[in-house]
Amino acid sequence: MDQEAFQLIAINIPTEPGIYKYFDSRKDLLYVGKAKNLRKRVSSYFNKTLSNYKTYELVRRIHTIEFTIVNSEQDAFLLENSLIKQYQPRFNINLKDDKSYPFIVIKKENFPRVFLTRRKINDGSEYLGPFTSVARVRELIDFIKANVQLRTCKLNLTPANIAKKKFKVCLEFHLGNCKGPCEGLQTPEDYAEGLRKLKNILKGNLGPVISGFRQEMKDAAGIMAFEKAEILKKKIEHLETYRSKSVIVNEHIERADVFSMFRSDSVAYINYLMVENGTIVQTHTTEAKTQLEETDEEIMAFTIAQLRDRFNSGATEIILPFAIEYPQEGILITIPRGGDKKKLLELSEKNVNYYREEAEKKKMLHLQKKTPEERLEVLTQIQEDLQLSELPTHIECFDNSNFHGSYPVSAMVCFRDGVESKKDYRHFNVKTVEGINDFATMKEVVYRRYKRLLEENQSLPQLVIIDGGKGQLSAAMESILELELHGSLTLVGLAKNEEEIFFPGDQQSLKLPYDSMSLRLIRKIRDEVHRFGISFHRNKRSRGTFKNELENIKGIGKQSAESLLKTFHSVKKVKAATDEELNAVVGASKTILIREYFSKQEGEMKAGREFL
Repeated sequence: MDQEAFQLIAINIPTEPGIYKYFDSRKDLLYVGKAKNLRKRVSSYFNKTLSNYKTYELVRRIHTIEFTIVNSEQDAFLLENSLIKQYQPRFNINLKDDKSYPFIVIKKENFPRVFLTRRKINDGSEYLGPFTSVARVRELIDFIKANVQLRTCKLNLTPANIAKKKFKVCLEFHLGNCKGPCEGLQTPEDYAEGLRKLKNILKGNLGPVISGFRQEMKDAAGIMAFEKAEILKKKIEHLETYRSKSVIVNEHIERADVFSMFRSDSVAYINYLMVENGTIVQTHTTEAKTQLEETDEEIMAFTIAQLRDRFNSGATEIILPFAIEYPQEGILITIPRGGDKKKLLELSEKNVNYYREEAEKKKMLHLQKKTPEERLEVLTQIQEDLQLSELPTHIECFDNSNFHGSYPVSAMVCFRDGVESKKDYRHFNVKTVEGINDFATMKEVVYRRYKRLLEENQSLPQLVIIDGGKGQLSAAMESILELELHGSLTLVGLAKNEEEIFFPGDQQSLKLPYDSMSLRLIRKIRDEVHRFGISFHRNKRSRGTFKNELENIKGIGKQSAESLLKTFHSVKKVKAATDEELNAVVGASKTILIREYFSKQEGEMKAGREFL
């Protein structure tokens, strides 16, 4: 949209606070922004000389502007963050978020179980977290198990089942890790007290837990239950050791969020410390990729809103190295000059600098290859995102390749446990398809691949990716159905441009977050099959393996044959072309030779049919 076109609509833009959305000519969302004064903010994009190339590209692509009026700047701020998180427009700040974070769930059931999960479902259970480290969560669960007696079994402990004596205590009871609610040896009230201790431990609030154990120890000693008193004494010592190892800042800083930032070109590194009861209970560093001319203050405000929402922060104080506009009501912004809050900020800055140095080392040394544990995490994420029945430890991907609409070949790559299994890569020379027909080609190669695996009694992949849209996917699915493999593997199509994922028969596509772990691996597999197919194609062309039928015509050389295929894309279309169209490519004399060749070929075929 140019300035002249904008001036025609500018008068209709309100001057109230709100959010604005820019769309391109295809109605794709390009950018979401907030403003105290919508008309003034939107006009700034069209009334100034643009020095940033990305901003120029954004303005050039704007076709439609939509806006939403809200009551306050705070509402605009919250709505903007919500929309960016939901739609991830390509010109907004892109906050790196390539993993799902674990929660500790207190299951909604009688005598609730407590365990780690990545799936937060609306089932009435209580979810604590999320946490930034699986290892940290496992450590917490082990620590809690050692100090709070909660059940780990999956028994249905309804009052009726317990009354009927359906269950017997297990080894965990005899080891002292469970109080035996399955046999009615523990009341729901006592179990609920254990859950309260668990929540206090997770919040770093160990004082009430230790005080409770001290009182229990005194009561046990008072009735001469010295063994029980000794066990409680060890638990108190364990908790105090754990507390001493935790980073305690100041117990007077009850709840606060601490953020620091290091900016390097178009990437900003942001560290987040969550403080509860004077203890750092969460630490997380992320990257924000800037798109336009965002200031440090804008990046910081956006990231704070996103991270506080993600980690369910309820802190009313935010400690920062510089002032920002953060319009959420009830939030105190603190820029410390000294004392414990300054030490907290320095600790955050130490963390962000360490993360930045490590990230840059990895980029320089190309050390971004994942460990087996990280690869398993990616595969688990793909299983969840695509709702696969099995972990996709074996993935195969197909792609068709041709040269200017001629010489069709296909390629297949195989990934096992998230890495290339090059010994399983395969090339296919198309056998049954004449001319260029992507659908028929895909059907042929998929059929040949899995018919061969069945005949050789080899294992099938859990996931098959077809690089193409709905047409190629449907063609591949025909082969799967013919081989009676429906339900034995999952087939998906990957649209070439939008990177949308299609399932057979579905009208709507699945769009994974652009920087998600799942899409990164899928994109890597897609790029690898492209590379493999193109290199095969190039080698065959250089060796002269391909034989163009048009070269069989006397007087038509290789260069003329390739010119014809570049123009008409197939021998069939060359045959159907008019004399004028052929003259324009190879001239009148060669057009006569082509006509004579196909006329003679047709006559021979007719004679053959008459003979039969």
